[in-house]
Amino acid sequence: MNTLTTYRSCRVLCLMLFACCTGIAAAPLDEPLKPVPDMPRQDPERVELGRRLFHDPRLSVNNSLSCASCHQLDKNGADSRALSLGFDGLPVAVNTPTVFNASLNFRQFWDGRVETLEEQSNVVITSPHEMGNDWNTVVQRIAGDPDYQRSFGAAYPDAVTKANIQNALTSFERTLLTPGSRFDQYLQGNTDILTLDEKYGYQRFKDYGCIACHQGVNIGGNMYQKFGVFGDYIADRGHPTEADQGRFNVTADEADRAVFKVPSLRNVALTAPYFHDGSAPTLERAVDVMFQYQLGRMPSEEDKALIIEFLKTLTGHWEGQP
Repeated sequence: MNTLTTYRSCRVLCLMLFACCTGIAAAPLDEPLKPVPDMPRQDPERVELGRRLFHDPRLSVNNSLSCASCHQLDKNGADSRALSLGFDGLPVAVNTPTVFNASLNFRQFWDGRVETLEEQSNVVITSPHEMGNDWNTVVQRIAGDPDYQRSFGAAYPDAVTKANIQNALTSFERTLLTPGSRFDQYLQGNTDILTLDEKYGYQRFKDYGCIACHQGVNIGGNMYQKFGVFGDYIADRGHPTEADQGRFNVTADEADRAVFKVPSLRNVALTAPYFHDGSAPTLERAVDVMFQYQLGRMPSEEDKALIIEFLKTLTGHWEGQP
């Protein structure tokens, strides 16, 4: 080792020791993916109202179903069934996506038919297949509860209204962010927190082109894509349904047939089953389908295993807990 190399090595070591001793944080990495942002400021009274409403089955027509019945917060904000059951006990048309980080999506629902969480709550509550209710009934039920009446009166000047119920629900939903994943900590400069295999997996994720669709702060949820670029997944699966038409049902544009909102990959290791139809029971199967039908090639078993190791680093925290 020459004198210059020795000097450079010693200088790097000294800088690292200085940073550790002085508490200087490592610089964030310049990567195309970004960490979950800080939670937006919310009125705590409205958030608590929203939490109660989220778990209240009186939002459904027959008092059988709450938001939490399908978006199970103790099961990663999703449903372990391929298709959730509506108020009538029958399966709904598409798989229930996780409510965690939903506020970071550019649109809501698999077919992207609404932009905001407020619009999403309206569709679900009045859907004849989900909660089956109407707003007059919902407002009457909530306003008729003395505890709700007092809490809404304290939080809103006009107390219980449709708009205020929606605002309370979405105020709570906007707190359902999951920061602190090991990958986010890596992006923030703690490069030692990932194993070498996990780092290789992230590199393969980029090299194979997964990042072309699963991008942005939510690692998805910010664009549409056809399901089946290199093959017809729906035809191969069999038994096509109206829901398989995706955005075509919204726009009637032939170019939108089988086009869906790209799902977020945050917490993806914990939100099986996958896809709009819940047809992939495991993460391994979902990765296989993505390679075959979206990328048109299959990875080596080693590369597939590395990508799955990376995907497991996307599990975050909610209310300080994994």
